[in-house]
Amino acid sequence: MTMKEILQSKGRAVLSVPAETSLTDAVALLAEKRIGALPVLEDGAVIGIFSERDVIYCLATAGGTALHKKVREIMTAPAVTVDLDCPVLTALSLMTHRRIRHLPILDADALCGFVSIGDLVKHRMERIETEAAAMRDYISS
Repeated sequence: MTMKEILQSKGRAVLSVPAETSLTDAVALLAEKRIGALPVLEDGAVIGIFSERDVIYCLATAGGTALHKKVREIMTAPAVTVDLDCPVLTALSLMTHRRIRHLPILDADALCGFVSIGDLVKHRMERIETEAAAMRDYISS
């Protein structure tokens, strides 16, 4: 199972923000869409990830002045990315070892999808349940 197959079921729509977006506007987008992170783009390339975690760290160090910063100043960079052919288990392992929760998916260096660790765990659980059901059917027949 690859990231391409994940995107076939999840979809390829991706919200993103330019690097020069204000922290206030980016946080408003996270809240409005009820999401935890956004890829940050510059000239069409993914240069970082802006997440709730980045906001918390920035507020802890800069206080109220953080609201005047740009996404570029507080995003996590460089972005860890994978391509469409990356196996799901490899992506899960990468996310666990790097302690990240969101992963941009690239197709020839262009952003084509964005997944959370929750998306991958959900897909993995569905696959395990399907395999278990098939095994029960095989045993009972």
